[in-house]
Amino acid sequence: MKSHVGLFFGTFNPVHVGHMIIAQHMLEYSDMDQLWFMVTPHNPHKKKSTLLDDRQRLHMVDLAIVDHVRMKASDEEFNLPQPSYTITTLTHLSEKYPDKKFSLIMGMDNLESFHKWKNFDKIIEQHDLYVYPRPGHDGGEFGSHPKVHVIDAPNMEISATRIRESLKDGKDLSYMVPRAVWDYLDSSGFYR
Repeated sequence: MKSHVGLFFGTFNPVHVGHMIIAQHMLEYSDMDQLWFMVTPHNPHKKKSTLLDDRQRLHMVDLAIVDHVRMKASDEEFNLPQPSYTITTLTHLSEKYPDKKFSLIMGMDNLESFHKWKNFDKIIEQHDLYVYPRPGHDGGEFGSHPKVHVIDAPNMEISATRIRESLKDGKDLSYMVPRAVWDYLDSSGFYR
């Protein structure tokens, strides 16, 4: 029996409690054995703006999950061709870890635009999608697909953009990110 791994993709710039609540909920209310935070590398063709270095964002996820044995921070995409397409990552992971079954974790809003993803038909043919609700979104044409599993995770209106802006303005948002992440951000002066 293959071990079931849920893949939660994002820039995690920074990782915050909204991400952590979704991750924990997915592990507790699905048949996943593990959840990997797939830290998305900076796309070299896009303007850098406020995106922290890949390794710093990976380190923050590591700090956030230090006590969670079923969660892992993954840098697998850092060494894949850019821009990174989900299908490429899934193919790479399936070849590298033949003993694991990989599923995607996404918000209902992303499910609505899933038909625009490269090789979306191949993804949903080979992998299950675990979807968390987003207000005002029903998943569109994939909302009732047999390989789509809606996990009723709490909805958290926390935005990494708002956290970065608030840090820049000197605000204390220590409850919006895991404690170790806050300490790291506070001492490093990132986003300020």
